[in-house]
Amino acid sequence: MSRIPRSAVLLAALAALVSCSTPAERPEAASAPAAGGATGQASVKDDVSQPDVVNVAVGSPDHTTLVAALQAAGLVDALANAGPFTVFAPTNAAFDKLPAGTVEELLKPENLSKLKKILQHHVTTSALELDFFEDGQSVGMVDGNREVFTRKGTDAFLGGAKIIASVRASNGWVHVVDAVLVPVAK
Repeated sequence: MSRIPRSAVLLAALAALVSCSTPAERPEAASAPAAGGATGQASVKDDVSQPDVVNVAVGSPDHTTLVAALQAAGLVDALANAGPFTVFAPTNAAFDKLPAGTVEELLKPENLSKLKKILQHHVTTSALELDFFEDGQSVGMVDGNREVFTRKGTDAFLGGAKIIASVRASNGWVHVVDAVLVPVAK
């Protein structure tokens, strides 16, 4: 049996993430998935099943900036798909640590590609609980860059972001982080 190269898997995941987003995605789809006329996976109303990674974020008052960014970038449907995904979800306070005006600038239509790249830098294509990660482990992100996982005592970090909570979702894991991970320019 032959093995599929990891780079091929990452490229396929990135292609799937990008191709699943729709340019005409309605911003209200994530906050009201069953809104009339909404399309895509995020528009499916399901109050019974375990929430997916998007609905975990939508249900958190500490992630309104992240949800707005996902909507602006057209990535809501992509992350509502089956996955699996591990999302490192910056809190509103994490976005507030960025230089003044950064979030507003990223949300402008002309900065869509930069916003998508930053958001994709917070996602990996596996359902990885916190115990999976080892100190010093290099983690491949959907944008093609890597971050290093570290442990300091009982604290866990990805890059410079401290993981402050973890929530299991139907299509993966959401690890809440206290900083925005900014990909290094290549």
